[in-house]
Amino acid sequence: MYTKQEAAKQRQAFWTTFGQYMQPVLSADGEKTNWINYKTGITGVHFRMDADNRQASIAIVLSQADTGIQQLHYAQLLQLKPILREATGEDWQWQPMITDEHGKITSRIGTSISGVNINRTEDWPALISFFKPRIIALDAFWSMAKYGLEGLL
Repeated sequence: MYTKQEAAKQRQAFWTTFGQYMQPVLSADGEKTNWINYKTGITGVHFRMDADNRQASIAIVLSQADTGIQQLHYAQLLQLKPILREATGEDWQWQPMITDEHGKITSRIGTSISGVNINRTEDWPALISFFKPRIIALDAFWSMAKYGLEGLL
């Protein structure tokens, strides 16, 4: 069992390691990318990678203050679902309106794995193997999809 501080330190160490591992990987557009804090270029559209002591997840999260814009973005992404499927090679879970841990209404498109623990360094290879191909696939998808969402602003 880890103290809160030890767990926070372990999480930080994982994300630092993952960031260093991904540093030489260029984006689909051939640019250097901060994979941990991926910038989509659209307010309220985020790529989130999370891991805790039970699971890991990666998702596109829509969190615009205007739920009408949020739902327009979700509908546009829904039209692009086959392209996301092709890029990732997987069917992701689509959640049009959910309440996040802060009580905010968001939309989420993502996938997860269970049975991994960010606090166990022996699980880090599995976590990296989960995150790396999916964030790269999301980037490839986003290099095409972002233009459809920009017009909705």
